[in-house]
Amino acid sequence: MKLNEISDNAGARKSRMRVARGIGSGKGKTAGRGQKGQTSRSGVAIKGFEGGQMPLHMRLPKRGFNNIFAKDFAEVNLGAIQKLVDAGTLDTKGTIDHAALQAAGVARGGKDGVRVLGKGAFSSKLKFKVAGISKGAREAIEKAGGSVEVIEVTSAADKAAAKHRTVQKAKAADKDAKKAAAKTK
Repeated sequence: MKLNEISDNAGARKSRMRVARGIGSGKGKTAGRGQKGQTSRSGVAIKGFEGGQMPLHMRLPKRGFNNIFAKDFAEVNLGAIQKLVDAGTLDTKGTIDHAALQAAGVARGGKDGVRVLGKGAFSSKLKFKVAGISKGAREAIEKAGGSVEVIEVTSAADKAAAKHRTVQKAKAADKDAKKAAAKTK
């Protein structure tokens, strides 16, 4: 076998149907779109339209709720942290925070910080600086002789809203400056 002899299996690549190329092709004249009307023309978007009857997606009940103000935490269990300490992956001298847990590969995601949960055995004396902690996790850390500092975190939605407000204030100040310059002329 040579490189120039390599080809796909028969039927692996199916060529596109060429429509509107004469009677002999079998897809000439109307090109498989039927006769006249809305669906024979381009720009049609009636998927889910049921002839004026209430469509299925509107007849079915809505469920659930997506809280746009919820904070996104990376959740880490104490058992996982203890495994990292035992393996020597996590530095026990400094403060355990979001960056340290991410570097150790245990805190994935979490735009708004890390939240420590109390699942698993824990026996190391560590100092934590996290965005959230469960009651059981706090008790386990303090029982082992460690300390916990909970930092106040603003959510990504709050950050975006604050940025929007500052941009709007800057635009308003610029507009006022232009008005004042126009009056002095």
